[in-house]
Amino acid sequence: MTAVAIVGCGATGSRAARQLTQRPAPTNVVLIDDSPSTAATVARTIGATSSSTIPPEASVVILAVRGGDHVALARQCVENGQHVVSVADAVNDVRDMLVLDQDARTSEVTVAVGAGMMPGLTDILVSHAVSWLDEVHEIHVAKFGTGGPDCARQHHRALKGLGLDWRSGLWTRRPGGSGRDLAWFPEPVKSADCYRAALADPLLLVRAHPQVQRVTARVAATRRDRLTMHLPMLRQPHPEGLLGAVRIDVRGVKDERRAEYVLGCSERPAVAAGTVAAATAARILSDPTVTRGACGLAELFEPIDFLHDLRARGLRPELFVGSNAALAI
Repeated sequence: MTAVAIVGCGATGSRAARQLTQRPAPTNVVLIDDSPSTAATVARTIGATSSSTIPPEASVVILAVRGGDHVALARQCVENGQHVVSVADAVNDVRDMLVLDQDARTSEVTVAVGAGMMPGLTDILVSHAVSWLDEVHEIHVAKFGTGGPDCARQHHRALKGLGLDWRSGLWTRRPGGSGRDLAWFPEPVKSADCYRAALADPLLLVRAHPQVQRVTARVAATRRDRLTMHLPMLRQPHPEGLLGAVRIDVRGVKDERRAEYVLGCSERPAVAAGTVAAATAARILSDPTVTRGACGLAELFEPIDFLHDLRARGLRPELFVGSNAALAI
């Protein structure tokens, strides 16, 4: 029986396929892409197979396609009784995927929404930090870098969109490119100016932590990014970003005192997103108790167990300690 089908053989999809076929326990994988030759080439390279359509016998389908294509494919999979892992990070995609919750419950399948680097890895890191607090008041997440060409285009679109901030039970929309914040990421990225953008992370974080008072999300951007964000992209996106990182900052109360935890992870964005998607698919396959319905990773998994899965696959999150040190977690 086919275990996992992956739709989209770009930078992220191919990384997820490699993870599933190689470690820690090899899984049968079928690749589907708009370009059959691309799917066949990637399949030969990693020892998988390729197909022109999603096999009906696939248990889990990973959607690593461009923004706007996730919802229709996810709905088709849910109707076929297949679990879905989507790496979508656009606000509209994530919001529309969450609408599939009741259909997924009826079909007794899981739709993992935002199973990439951000959202995805950030959701798990936030849940891990929240578990150390008695009360959580604020959550702030940020990302540096982009994966493949579609990810770079989404970054460009997000900067000119409206950012979502959660403040005391109300959504606030702020212009993309505003709210400059100097964020420190794990080595080798170090510091970068980050700005508001149309990011889906707050939608998933507020669902997972309804008691939180404030949630913000930002992305790193250069001056050129901000100057040209209202224009078409002026040059062809790179095949794959070589530098990336995420950072989460959680604040609240512990033992009746203010407390703050900062965690992060540095990795090429496509590698990180592919690893998270692969770990999500593998856990859905192996654990029949995973929640049925459509939700983010923070609502699906215990953070410490999932972080152990990611470490086994090569991702090494870090905890910031003091001003000049970081410890692996």
